[in-house]
Amino acid sequence: MELIISNASSKPIYEQITGQIKAMILSGELAEGEQLPSIRALANSLRVSAITTKRAYADLEADGFIETVQGKGSFVAGGNAELIREEQLRQVEELMGQAVDAGRAMGLSKTELTEMFTLQLEDGD
Repeated sequence: MELIISNASSKPIYEQITGQIKAMILSGELAEGEQLPSIRALANSLRVSAITTKRAYADLEADGFIETVQGKGSFVAGGNAELIREEQLRQVEELMGQAVDAGRAMGLSKTELTEMFTLQLEDGD
């Protein structure tokens, strides 16, 4: 598992870790039941505090993406197909919202935006 941390990013390091691990789970790169590195091992490999990686793992667990088994480690949570679908839907909605905001900032009408979305959908067919 390779994560890239940017000190230049406006996002806190724990959010960068959380986001990248979520993306790996959503894409299937990390499979159900797969073990994640220990908190200390990940902290050492990223050269960050163990507290930072602990926070990222805690957030992932709270969101249902991973499960931690005392004495064994953290694993990609099983049976979360619906959770993954909801997260993917949320991401699509966020991107669509950004597109709408950009269009409105340019002064595009609702009709023009609808036409643009329709054309994008037709291009995929």
